[in-house]
Amino acid sequence: MPTCYRHPDRETWIRCQRCEKPICPDCMRDAAVGFQCPDCVKEASKGSRQNRAMYGGERSADPRLTTFVLIGINAVVWLAITITGGRTSWLTHLLALRPVGVCDPANGSLYDIEKQFCEASGATFQAGFSDGAWWQLVTAAFTHVEIWHLAMNMFALFLFGPALEGIVGRVRFLAIYLISAVAGSVMVVWFSYDFTSTVGASGAIFGLLGALLVLARKARLNSQWLVQNLVLGVVITVVGWRYISWQGHLGGLLGGALAAAIIAYAPASRRALVQWVGLGLLLAVLLGLALVQDVALS
Repeated sequence: MPTCYRHPDRETWIRCQRCEKPICPDCMRDAAVGFQCPDCVKEASKGSRQNRAMYGGERSADPRLTTFVLIGINAVVWLAITITGGRTSWLTHLLALRPVGVCDPANGSLYDIEKQFCEASGATFQAGFSDGAWWQLVTAAFTHVEIWHLAMNMFALFLFGPALEGIVGRVRFLAIYLISAVAGSVMVVWFSYDFTSTVGASGAIFGLLGALLVLARKARLNSQWLVQNLVLGVVITVVGWRYISWQGHLGGLLGGALAAAIIAYAPASRRALVQWVGLGLLLAVLLGLALVQDVALS
């Protein structure tokens, strides 16, 4: 007498319609024809359209979760910077994006001096991107010094982040966010003043906005509120161009839009493969551009 595969002490002649494993009445799940075991029902549920995001990603159970984690990381970094000195904190100099390193910028007179001469004079050299601090391409997007800067960026992230994750899923949302951050940083090292220090998640957030605009156009949805937010962002950038990195904003916007286009327009037959290869190539191009500028600045 066969027994249930989950309850060996129970005899049964009923079998799952998909895998033909014996199942007892407690393990029987109604199917279109006959009954299925819990394992087959769970497996079918994973591949069903209702658990897939619009462009192939796995649908997030809570689209806000990743945004909350990103907000938490930014808040922790800001708190650490504030505790250790704010704008003069060693963390600020370590994480902020500076195309070229400086020697004791607080002094106001020791810019454009090589590291060995700076340290020989007893001053402190603060490395920039061209000095090997490539991590700044990413860490700058998680670095804030002023509380108002953090609050504005995190509010925008709270508005756009869950909306985008709900469309593309968690992993693709993170990919767009990070690629946008890197794209903004690459634009900074190409077009900013060599000794300018750039911080903030604005580039990544402009990338989310660009991605939402591309996806809305692909789905033929009303994107008026997105356009309004983009216009507002452009106005703020233009008005505050002396203090706001237009390079980071523009680079992030373009990077996010390109990443979203790769995700949205990938053919359905090989969607995941095309998406990840495309995103990988986009990141490789960005890093290649950064390398070219690194050589030029060195």
